[in-house]
This record gives sequence, structure tokens and C-alpha cells, in this order.
Amino acid sequence: MKDNYRGRRSRRREEEAVEWVPRTKLGKQVKAGEITSIDDILDKGLKITEPEIVDALLPGMETILVNIGQAKGKFGGGQRRHFRRTQKKVREGSRNKYTFLTVVGNGNGYIGIGRGSSRENVLARQRSVIRAKMSLFKLKRGCGDWECGCRQPHSLPFIVRGRAGSVTMTLKPAPRGTGLVIGADGKAILKLAGIRDAWTSTEGQTRTRMNFALAIIDALKQTVAMDMPEGYEKHGGVQ
Repeated sequence: MKDNYRGRRSRRREEEAVEWVPRTKLGKQVKAGEITSIDDILDKGLKITEPEIVDALLPGMETILVNIGQAKGKFGGGQRRHFRRTQKKVREGSRNKYTFLTVVGNGNGYIGIGRGSSRENVLARQRSVIRAKMSLFKLKRGCGDWECGCRQPHSLPFIVRGRAGSVTMTLKPAPRGTGLVIGADGKAILKLAGIRDAWTSTEGQTRTRMNFALAIIDALKQTVAMDMPEGYEKHGGVQ
């Protein structure tokens, strides 16, 4: 009997967690069905302050936890992990702080990144996911390589550069079938953005994985910030 009660209670909590009560005007419009496309929000430059807006308009978003930390100790020392832990000495002893860096995207031109910190591991992770969704933007893709000319949005429309800390990331258009010429972490982020072919080059302390990931996202933002010549969008298959 007790086990059944616990089961009903856990299901009730799950149902309560799923229910979304919007707090902002934008959220209420999405919940009421007045806004049905994420482009209606992003094209107008409206700020997303509720992650549920992204969940409602772009269901099935994928999440990546960037390996920004490194394990210490005799066993497993040097292995990469999803969080970075720092310690602060206080009167009561040591106080831990956890930091996560999360990238969200749908693999088709929408991507966001967020960083979250907390004394609790789970809370820090949740914060990073929420901030990643609220920072969502739509990048421009295309076929900017002169050797290809397929006019399909498989690569970048032109060369872009992004910076974070000491890291400079350069992304270049590549012919169809080239793939992503970058390490595993960067490849996962670019795939999440919908980029399938690209040449890349980096400068600076790329071992700092947080700046490395932030530089990639900053480079992708330049696809929106840069102006293109008239007629180039059609010629380069820009979407």
C-alpha cells in the first residue's frame, strides 16, 4: 500500500513539473497559441526570459554538456568531465562550487549556450540548460565555398571569426562532403548548429575548453551580424 502511494505521489510531482504557467507577456502569447514560430520572436529581437518558450516552439532540442573540467587524484586524474569544481576555504572548512557549460540546438540552424554555477551539482547543471535556451539564436548557413556551388545550406555562407578570452576561432566554408575539420568537442557543437562541412583554425589557449566553446558560438553569431551583398543569399544558398 505504501509503495503504491509513493508511486502516485511521484507521478503527481511529475505532472506538476510538466505544467507551465507563463509569467511574461511573451510566454502567455506562446501558451495561448498566438505565437507559433520561434522565428516570430527571434526576427523581432524579443528577449526570451522563459526556457519553456523554447520547449514549446522547438520541441526535441538536443543538449550537450561541454567537458570544461578535469578530474584530479591518483585514479582517473586528468580525465575530462562535464563540470568544473572550485573550492573556497571558509571557517567551516571547504566550500565547493560547480560550473557547467551547456549547448542546446536542434541541428537545423538554432543554437544557444549557457553557463551555470552553484554549490549544488544538479542546480548548476539546470541553470546552464535554462540559460542556454534563453540565449537561443538562429544562425545563417549556406554554401560559401567557390569549389562547391551546390546552393545548399550545408556549410557557412562566408568566413567568420569568434573570440572568447585568448581563443580565436575561424570557421571557413568547405565543399560538400568535406565534413567538419575540428576536434570532437567542436564537431559536436557545429553539428548541433546544423553545420555539416567546414574548415577551422584556432589561436590561443584552446585547452581552455570553456573559451573554446564560447569562441565557436561567437563565430556562429557573426553569420547574423555581418551584412551580405545584394543577391548573395540566393547565389550562396543562404538560409
